[in-house]
Amino acid sequence: MEVLRTAIFDFCRRSRGKAFCPTEVVRHMYPEDWEQFVGDILSEAMQMERENLIALSQTKAGDGESSPDGILILGLHKPK
Repeated sequence: MEVLRTAIFDFCRRSRGKAFCPTEVVRHMYPEDWEQFVGDILSEAMQMERENLIALSQTKAGDGESSPDGILILGLHKPK
């Protein structure tokens, strides 16, 4: 979805190189019902990584980053 792709790029720009969880994007876009869009944002992020537009990394909660759901974060950032 183009709107999710644009939102991911916007978060990359605003985060200035710091990793963030893709769920933060949909939480910001759809604060009332963001859970309905988690699958969509993860799918789009994975597609963007396959296209080498962004880089994804996995970090367990407690490794210096915090996940909103306390389980696992996918760190999203521009590839080097």
